[in-house]
Amino acid sequence: MERMTNKRCGAEILVATLGVEPQVVTITLDRLLAAGRTIGEVAVVHTLDAGVREALAVVAAEFGRGFYPGVRLRAVPVTGARGAVTDFHGEECLRALLGTLYGEVRRARQQGVTVHLGVSGGRKVMGIIGMVVAQLLFGPEDRVWHLVTAGWHPGVRRRLHLTPADRAWLVPVPVLRWAEAGTLMRTVAELDDPAEVVAWYERLTRAAAARRRAEFVRRWLTPAERKVARLACRGLDNAAIAAALGKREQTVANQLREVYAKLREWLGYPEANVGRSALIAEFAPYFAGAGEERAGR
Repeated sequence: MERMTNKRCGAEILVATLGVEPQVVTITLDRLLAAGRTIGEVAVVHTLDAGVREALAVVAAEFGRGFYPGVRLRAVPVTGARGAVTDFHGEECLRALLGTLYGEVRRARQQGVTVHLGVSGGRKVMGIIGMVVAQLLFGPEDRVWHLVTAGWHPGVRRRLHLTPADRAWLVPVPVLRWAEAGTLMRTVAELDDPAEVVAWYERLTRAAAARRRAEFVRRWLTPAERKVARLACRGLDNAAIAAALGKREQTVANQLREVYAKLREWLGYPEANVGRSALIAEFAPYFAGAGEERAGR
């Protein structure tokens, strides 16, 4: 096979996860270059497992013998608070993986470089975390790729480059990008730590859920229904609610029935029955918070 050339100045980067099969990186790069992509750098994200380091040495040898002129190879060990990771044995290792991939993609995005993320190599979790990073940071031109080869399986003689007769597909993986949200993307891009992004997203989600609950209470329920719902969420039974509000117990039961019917619609018509337990699960925190007195009016 002839050497691959990259005639134009590289304005794109391949960030590739690596396991013990080095050909995943080289074949992916070959296919991208053959398609006219201007890859100027390859960042190989890897652990310090002995087999992975051997695979990295094989990839480095291809670059060392000039097979990819004009393309720079950079090894990126998965690194966390306690140093480089050998394998993914727990949550701390996954946080290190998230931080490493996030840092690579964010750096490229800040430099205006198109990102190609190859997720075929290494542990499956590397591909999963790679997709998380892509959803957070990718722009419209960035791509995630999955390499599929026919007739190859572990144990078959390793081939770093394929011939035109070989069957292989570099499949683009669709990414649902936060970039579509504009402001959300700009906020995410300004955060250095992916843990901050996760925490920010959780706060955003909680705030959205709180606003939605407030809208249900204030707009869906009548003032009388709000009062009975608030007391039901405090754990009072129908008799106690009736006594507290000076109503007949049957009136309370009727009003709660209307609340449950509206709640079922608000929840999207779940198959399970919607009753007092569902009301308490959804709205006890709301009524117990700052909105309790307002909601009781």
